[in-house]
Amino acid sequence: MNAISITHTHADGTLIEGSRRGDGVWEILRGLGANWRYFRSLGQIGLGQSRDRAAQTWKIEQAAQALRAAGHEVTVTIDESQRRDVAEIEADRAGRAEARAERYEERAGHRNAQANTDYAKAREMAEAIPFGQPVMPDHYSYSRDVRYRERMGRTYDRAFEGMAEAERLAGRAQAAEANQAHRESIPATLRRIERLEAEARQVERRITGTGLAMHGENDPATGAYAERLKVRAADLDGQLTYWREHVARAQAEGVKVWGQADFTKGDFVRSGGRWYQVERVNPKSLSVPHGTNDHLLPVVTRGEVRHAMGPSQWTAKITYDDVRDRKNAAEMAALMAEAEQAATA
Repeated sequence: MNAISITHTHADGTLIEGSRRGDGVWEILRGLGANWRYFRSLGQIGLGQSRDRAAQTWKIEQAAQALRAAGHEVTVTIDESQRRDVAEIEADRAGRAEARAERYEERAGHRNAQANTDYAKAREMAEAIPFGQPVMPDHYSYSRDVRYRERMGRTYDRAFEGMAEAERLAGRAQAAEANQAHRESIPATLRRIERLEAEARQVERRITGTGLAMHGENDPATGAYAERLKVRAADLDGQLTYWREHVARAQAEGVKVWGQADFTKGDFVRSGGRWYQVERVNPKSLSVPHGTNDHLLPVVTRGEVRHAMGPSQWTAKITYDDVRDRKNAAEMAALMAEAEQAATA
């Protein structure tokens, strides 16, 4: 049995040290269903999504108990004294995404080049067979001909498989770039800020004991639990500061951040590729007409929406982070007149 160490730091996350291939540690951790993973870049088992976060002590203790029950000697070390600021974390994340995209692009290029070589070889082999030449079982060269055609077929298969693999790898490179771009986009950032603010309020209620009594949050947190909450509150404050500044920089560069003050009843809002007439302006969203035929309408108005029984009185909500454009009633009337004129021309 092994001497296993479970370590957690803010920068590196939760990692397993002392495990060797075939010692059963991976099988035990994988069976816990707690997002334990093998990180090939590190050559270590670790807890997924644990970097730059507080230690998930319940998962660590669960793993330690399971490993001890299997006869391993386990020590647990948690050091959260050194914490990176959000700017450093995000720069590291962006760098890793860029490196991941580059690796996939390089692998895709190599795979595609090999596939093209295999395809050219298969075509060359095919040209050696006269067009329409059948296999002749009674001919002395029958066995050699069959083997040649089988080898040619395998070469074609290898080429097509390589092309498909190259396309898959290129797609993963694009996905890595797109995921990072989406993370930094303003709509995604606004939604993240809202989630962080909600969590910050919840943490503050638990610290001060101002939560709902039915949830057992009416007593202030004490001891180690209170300390963990204070650390989490500081982390949330840092994240909120960083992402709010990110939005402010985007606004300074000309990116429009929509809000309640931008709309009045009767305006039109563009979201998801179509326009909707605004029926009510709310603090966090716009109320718009909704029916089963929304997808058929370039402009969704109360008079146009329908459901199975006839005219619809349903409404839907469009949050401000999903807003892509706005027009007032006069601008929309002019736009629709132009579209109708173009359609009849």
